[in-house]
Amino acid sequence: MKKLYLILLCLLILQNSFSQNFRRPNDWTKYRQELIIQVGAAQFLGDLGGLNKKGTDYSPADLEFALTRPSLSLAYKYKIEKYFNIQSSLSYLLVAGNDKFTKDKFRNNRNLNFKSNIFELAVRAEYSLFFSLDGIKSRLKNGLSKKSNSKSNELIGFIGAGVFYFNPKGKDPDSGVYEKLYPLHTEGQGLPGGPKQYKRIAICIPMGIAWQISLTKLINIGVEMNYRKTFTDYIDDVSTTYYFDRNALLEAYGPKSLALSDPSLGNIPGASLPNGDGTGAQRGDKENDSFMSMQFKISYLLSSKRTRSKLRSKF
Repeated sequence: MKKLYLILLCLLILQNSFSQNFRRPNDWTKYRQELIIQVGAAQFLGDLGGLNKKGTDYSPADLEFALTRPSLSLAYKYKIEKYFNIQSSLSYLLVAGNDKFTKDKFRNNRNLNFKSNIFELAVRAEYSLFFSLDGIKSRLKNGLSKKSNSKSNELIGFIGAGVFYFNPKGKDPDSGVYEKLYPLHTEGQGLPGGPKQYKRIAICIPMGIAWQISLTKLINIGVEMNYRKTFTDYIDDVSTTYYFDRNALLEAYGPKSLALSDPSLGNIPGASLPNGDGTGAQRGDKENDSFMSMQFKISYLLSSKRTRSKLRSKF
């Protein structure tokens, strides 16, 4: 209970600090546009890395925090109605995955790794809920009371659509240099019996929540959690199976392709060899990859310019 009281006290102090900057109920009509800068962390959810169990490409429960990487976003928001916004954004994220961090014996033995820059362009619809800590303080002190018109805090839920570019690189086990994996066709893309070559531009659905508070009349600060569901399984260059003919892979794409397609540790004999029916052994799964970011944000509101109507002369 002491911790709860301490949290409430901090919230009340924060409310008193910013109360003079709260905007009036209808001020949103004067400040429809908002410029936003966001900086934070990015995480990948896919075939590689993850915790010490069977991986789930789409679940935050499989996050490996040692592989957290930076992210940056620039955004423009326009308020259509009091509670509805449209936001467009350009984001950069660095994501990574590495089997060496998991104690799952199969993935650890696979020993694959990757990193990739992601450039994302997205548009999303937002729904905002406004609330005031001043109203919370009044209710805590006096019980039921009239709601405050202050709108210093904003809780936002959003969903949208985006397009992003990725280009995975893997660390060569011999040289230690990161090599571009796309031209190496590590799963036999383009070879007989192999899959088609994947595209490095894909569609995603960003969704999440954000919270922000008025620092001044024109400046907001806050935090955002953004999860992206994607429609590609190749952000990490890993999808389904090893290519069944190592000699054909070597002949077509060279020794680097062979080395980076299967750098397994050998702790599970035959794990990457073809199955009895001649098909390739499992390398990944068929679940599409996803990625997410947590970012701190600061924004600046642009005031709308009022145009005065000119009086026409009656004469």
